Amino acid sequence: MSRIFITGSTDGLGLAAARTLMKEGHDVVLHARSRDRASALAEISPTALGIVIGDLASATETRSIAEQVNAIGRMDAVIHNAGIYLERSRGETPDGHAKTLAVNVLAPYLLTAWITRPDRLVYLTSGMHRSGSSALDDIDWKKRPWNASQAYSESKLYIATLAAAIARHWPDVLSNAVDPGWVPTKMGGAGAPDDLEMGHLTQTWLAASDTEAAKVSGGYWYHRQRREAAAEVADAGFQDALVERLAGLTGGRLFAEHPQGSTARFIPACLR
Repeated sequence: MSRIFITGSTDGLGLAAARTLMKEGHDVVLHARSRDRASALAEISPTALGIVIGDLASATETRSIAEQVNAIGRMDAVIHNAGIYLERSRGETPDGHAKTLAVNVLAPYLLTAWITRPDRLVYLTSGMHRSGSSALDDIDWKKRPWNASQAYSESKLYIATLAAAIARHWPDVLSNAVDPGWVPTKMGGAGAPDDLEMGHLTQTWLAASDTEAAKVSGGYWYHRQRREAAAEVADAGFQDALVERLAGLTGGRLFAEHPQGSTARFIPACLR
């Protein structure tokens, strides 16, 4: 039996993952953006280990989420499931960031830093990450005209890269990125062609399975099959450059230093 925290677990893949893990006998901590959203969990909340409340668009509320989780106790795994898709505009979070970046990247980064380190971390990405730009000078969309699809793609490139960076910096943690596919959730739409069940079973497997195949780190997964991610994801220099950028945006440093012997420097594709 494992203790597992799942962000964004009021509907879609997060709720499906929570139900599966609870059915398997694991202790699951659920997350809702607000108390109103938490009402959607009435069916399963009585058997959950706990429910934490907070809006991931706010750094203050994200800190509160981490504190609520830590108060329950150390988790064995955290599934960073929550995310937003095509925002009509850049938006403006309480901290002045683009909402897509804040929810999809900055919040998982901060939760990773603030929640007591678990044994396993799972981050949800997307096949759209391959369309993300490797330029890091305007990841907060303060200079460029807003492009919702591009912003989403870039956020998923960053989160897949973060998962790989954690696998490299924290060898004692199993850290993986999962592409759930284009599945028929509220985000994906009713006409999405991928299998909803396989869309969530990969992250539950990586978070809790004792099979040797699931006890790996640094992978990019799709339907329990390891796939090759965009080249930037495995680029140690890009990983370090991104993490440094996220540290600058959040004021929080995830890694005290680069791994011993690492001298990698990210070289943009246009200069290779």
